[in-house]
Amino acid sequence: MSTARRRSAGAPAGRGGARVVRLLGALVATAALGACAAIPTSGAVREGDGVVSESRDVDVLAEGPRAGATPQQIVEGFQLAGAAGFVGEFSTAREYLTGAALQSWEPLAEVLVYDDPVIPASTQAGTVIATIPLTARVDADGRFTEAPRDAQRALTYELVRNRSGEWRIADAPDGLVLSESVFDKQFRATSLYFLSADGTFLVPETRWFPSQSHNLQTWVARALLAGPSPWLRDAVTTAVPEGVQLQADTVVVDDSGIATVPLDMGTTVLKGDTASLYAQLDATLRQVPGVREVKVTAGSVPIVDTRSVQRGGLPDGPVEMIQDDRLVTLGEDGLGPVEGVAPLPVGARSPARDEDGTVRVMLDPAGTLVTVPLEDSPSQVLLDGPRLVAPSVDRLGWVWTARPGEGVIAVKQGLDPVVVPAEWLDGRTVVALRMARDATRLAVVSRGSDGVSVDVAAVVRDAQGTPQNIGEPVRAGAVLQDASDVVWLDESVLGVVGSSDSSVLVHKVPVAGRTTTEAEVPDLAGLAGGRVVYVATTDGTLHRLVGSTWAAVTHVEGVRDPAYPG
Repeated sequence: MSTARRRSAGAPAGRGGARVVRLLGALVATAALGACAAIPTSGAVREGDGVVSESRDVDVLAEGPRAGATPQQIVEGFQLAGAAGFVGEFSTAREYLTGAALQSWEPLAEVLVYDDPVIPASTQAGTVIATIPLTARVDADGRFTEAPRDAQRALTYELVRNRSGEWRIADAPDGLVLSESVFDKQFRATSLYFLSADGTFLVPETRWFPSQSHNLQTWVARALLAGPSPWLRDAVTTAVPEGVQLQADTVVVDDSGIATVPLDMGTTVLKGDTASLYAQLDATLRQVPGVREVKVTAGSVPIVDTRSVQRGGLPDGPVEMIQDDRLVTLGEDGLGPVEGVAPLPVGARSPARDEDGTVRVMLDPAGTLVTVPLEDSPSQVLLDGPRLVAPSVDRLGWVWTARPGEGVIAVKQGLDPVVVPAEWLDGRTVVALRMARDATRLAVVSRGSDGVSVDVAAVVRDAQGTPQNIGEPVRAGAVLQDASDVVWLDESVLGVVGSSDSSVLVHKVPVAGRTTTEAEVPDLAGLAGGRVVYVATTDGTLHRLVGSTWAAVTHVEGVRDPAYPG
């Protein structure tokens, strides 16, 4: 988005303060339609076919200021016109502005998303405050932040009368105010792909860009070239040489779906890792609707080098779980023992493994981190308990866990445990954690004096892959009031067992997006995220997610702790 300045306007979001008075949803919807759409009053009457088609592609029409409008109506109309302004470069919204605000207002400096109606209130002549019941915020670079429950933002508008005696806005906060439904229509989530520190995996960072601008591919390419956000920057690499930009600042998609990415600084680009550069651009731009192929040029010279880079999506491997004293796996014929694994001690829990099964660990009855006993090899202690959280194994063979008072600990067989520094976890207790498949991003559930928090942070490693520190996090699932378990459902979405109201549910928590819930499963006790999502209940039943419902897996009883690799 625009990198123009952002003006600090209004009070920050907060829990205090009375809610702004709201009209009934139906009345607000009627008023909004009346303010931004006109019904024809002339012309021939024509017979229709009686068929109403459903489509999300319904354009919202902007309407300019009406004569005699009050300051509150001017602000409301301005916000509605801004929501409908993507097609016309916000020209109608600017009709509500006057003076310096005509040129200085930056509509894409930030986007505030709300769920309840916004009713602007006048505090005195010429000043209007609109209190936004905030559900999310998107910054100028497309970074999405979900707002905590009951968050608010107060925006202050200063109005003056023009020469005709009509109210106009002389000072407006930069940015747009959009309802959730309008935001979902006008913006699209897109992953920018960078490279893991060892160059073997593509690591996604989700951004949100205007989807109705007919140039989404340019927004996306421009953001990729600019590089990762600060929270991810120290843990990833990029094959984009510093300073490289788009020639003519545009990416064109032709009628056959070929997106051409023209890069400047051709000599510099061609001296670099062009195969990895192409892999990043190709993976990123293929998400844009209509793009079937990506061509990249550097100073008009085509880049022809390519390479295959792994994606960090769903883990490769079947779901495993504990039944009685055995580690079992679910196949087409039901449950069967995991080959080569010996009986487990009574009370063993939280099995975890890497994708090829080379590293297998669990917590023993005393809560000590141990290797899973094999038929030809007994368990070995990796880290003494108790009070260790359920482990997670990354693709480099490191086992991740945590203990109160020490924070996050990484262990690899044959090496000393590493307490991985994470300043933001000081004073917090880690409840659950899970490493992403790319071995770069760590999801952490923690509790502190301010309650529970679900965060994703990047892990910085040395050249040998040894963890060095955990960077500053981005918060996900801000609406959650409690949480006890976390898994990855895909490369950018977490599955979190917790509550956002009174029920304990499985929540789908995007790293950058709004939290949603799955159907309730009574007595939920375990969660496994993979190509099929499974939960176990306290009575030993295994359920799989089918569409939007949970179905019990037949002939499976007495199981617990389901887990995929990771």
